[in-house]
Amino acid sequence: MKKRILSAVLAGGMVLGLAACGSSNTASTTAAAKETAQQAAETKAAEGGASSDASGWTPSGPISLVLPAGAGGDTDLSARIFAQYAKELTGADFVVVNASGASGSVAANQVLSAANDGLTVLYGHNLVNVANVAGITDYDYTAFTLGPTFAKNDAQGLYVNPEKYKSLSEFIEAAKANPGQLKACTEVGAYTYYEFLKFEQVAGIDLDLVDVGSNSDKVTAMLSGQVDMMPGAFVNTKDYIDAGQFLCVGIPTAEKSSLMPDVPTLKEQGVDLVYPDCDYSFYFPAGTSEAVIKWFEETTKAVTENEKCQEDLKNMQINPYYLSAADSVENDKNYLEIFKEVAASVEN
Repeated sequence: MKKRILSAVLAGGMVLGLAACGSSNTASTTAAAKETAQQAAETKAAEGGASSDASGWTPSGPISLVLPAGAGGDTDLSARIFAQYAKELTGADFVVVNASGASGSVAANQVLSAANDGLTVLYGHNLVNVANVAGITDYDYTAFTLGPTFAKNDAQGLYVNPEKYKSLSEFIEAAKANPGQLKACTEVGAYTYYEFLKFEQVAGIDLDLVDVGSNSDKVTAMLSGQVDMMPGAFVNTKDYIDAGQFLCVGIPTAEKSSLMPDVPTLKEQGVDLVYPDCDYSFYFPAGTSEAVIKWFEETTKAVTENEKCQEDLKNMQINPYYLSAADSVENDKNYLEIFKEVAASVEN
């Protein structure tokens, strides 16, 4: 399925950030968290608010949100916003565990092997399905019990150094004049990998795709001049755009992004590419009970309806976006088919 072997890993490679605090399950911590969660549930019920016990289940300890991404990116930031407001709502502790690497399969495997007690959950977008399409894993979203969706981000735009390229057309012209020479950073088998393969095909160019790892690694590669183009979410690049270090030359969305209204779509510039958005959902170990999923649905819906949470997400250039577990299943099913179509269209 892979188009070719990528260039050597740059920017320090793929670091597995398995945070030690995410695996802490001492008896005292568990008991304290359980008591806090139960007290918060009772308080909410007494106030007429959403009770964390409405589903018949409450967390018996801290909940690990395992992320297939490093710290500081869009996945990490949205997870931390969820953790903050979910704790305020329910009293339960949420621990963000950054486990980047191997196109998300490090985090996914960690969750698949965990107990299905609701205390360990994968949080992220699309990577489970893309890794399967790429042949990195032999499972897709159906290996998990899906929970709700919390937020949405636009498909990742394409960024260049404005001192080198002033527009998408200028970059494409340079790529055509130097086939296989311009470097673009990605992570093999991950979301942006197929975005770039399709971009190459539609634009009629040949890039040197360099595997650098997660979002923070991509930014590092761009800032250091190791690559000529980077895919990224606006939340990861806004400060660099404001500083004149990055220029977004196009975004693969059907319509202009509300986050970047001045940036033209790829289609508007003659590159017929629309790519899936990033929808951040919860994936649980197989066999997780309906009561757990119901608790997460109620909690997630209440958090996304919190105006302060909505404000915090939008300040991070991320949109609140609630889907029930059932709707998340349909959403992942559709995305899997899209990635299969994209992969088939670029397979050599």
